[in-house]
Amino acid sequence: MSSLSPVAKPFYNPPTLLARQALSALYFATLTRWRYLPHWLFKAKKTLPTAAGATGMGCIGFPTHPVWEVTTGCNLRCCHCHVSAGKPSENELSTEEARRLIADIASIPEFRMLVFTGGEPMVRRDIFELAECASAHGLTICLATNATLITPAVAQRLKRAGVVDIAVGLDAANASLHDHIRGMPGCFDLAMRGIEASREAGLAIQINFTAMKSNLAEVPAILDLAHRLDADIVLLYNLVPAGRSEGVDLELSPTEYAGLLELVAKRQRSCRSIIEPTCSPQYWPHLLGRNRHGPTWLAEKLFHGCVAGIGLCYIKPDGEVWPCPFIPVSGGNVRQIPLSQIWRQAEVFQELRDRKHTSKGKCRDCRYNHVCGGCRGRAYAHFGDYMADDPFCLLDQTTSAQPLTTKDL
Repeated sequence: MSSLSPVAKPFYNPPTLLARQALSALYFATLTRWRYLPHWLFKAKKTLPTAAGATGMGCIGFPTHPVWEVTTGCNLRCCHCHVSAGKPSENELSTEEARRLIADIASIPEFRMLVFTGGEPMVRRDIFELAECASAHGLTICLATNATLITPAVAQRLKRAGVVDIAVGLDAANASLHDHIRGMPGCFDLAMRGIEASREAGLAIQINFTAMKSNLAEVPAILDLAHRLDADIVLLYNLVPAGRSEGVDLELSPTEYAGLLELVAKRQRSCRSIIEPTCSPQYWPHLLGRNRHGPTWLAEKLFHGCVAGIGLCYIKPDGEVWPCPFIPVSGGNVRQIPLSQIWRQAEVFQELRDRKHTSKGKCRDCRYNHVCGGCRGRAYAHFGDYMADDPFCLLDQTTSAQPLTTKDL
């Protein structure tokens, strides 16, 4: 067990965390030459609550927070869905069990924000009740959704229930490709309706895009769309083969991945949204390398790279607790063990928090270890071992200059 575990000493100091969020954004803006930081901060009443409890920036947004897959039920059939969502899974937590879980989440000082995801969380009949319960416990709520079921009336009800942010999955900026990937004609138009309704209700807007071979060319267009929508955040996932995408040739190649990171770094300068490559911890040292300096004490404080088990836990519908959506290794079940105990004591979480023992090779010894750490989910997907090296590592570890680029691969 590492004595440097981020959760070794419970903390929650709102002024300190707000200052840390602002500092993270400022440092990020400096590295990317982001023109729209003042605009983003001007919307602080909407943007900062979405990062409640943040300790910096990482591979899946702002740590630290739990993500709860409230159901595997879904009205769409996305080809990349890591849970193969469709029908609700058996033995999902009941409303009463869910309320107890929410109370336990709220008892963990560093958990100030809760993400409801799925499947499609809007198909769970008690979703408004769960949101109201979480809000009553002082938690900031984000809803990860395909947005097809969000009408103006629903958006207003979500707002009243305490939801402050919706994270909408968009897989292309054109309707036909998005509809094809999502498996339902017309779902792009419905998603856009949901986004507009949510914006009118005063919710922060986040776009979640999964980059894969079939839609990689859409990245510039989706970033343009996010800019036009004035979205607060874009989580740009680099697909990890799991669920429906496992065994299907959808994953980017290392060369495509390197090109994606460089494209995002260039586009950040002129995009209103913060763009965070997800399942892409190499992005943070890549930014350092583009500015021709190695990790600094500030980068190690604010950039966390892979946050699996460190700044994130993932709760399955039946109560099993994973470190990440892409590491299907349970630390326990909330029906038998309180989440607070799993979060602090489970072996898989403790292993992942000790960066010097997270991997067995170059990731362990890399000078970017604390800024990146390698994608533990991709290591598991490729080698069945979350401690293995990240097969998509594109960093030049032999010099203090800059990461590799596409010409080096």
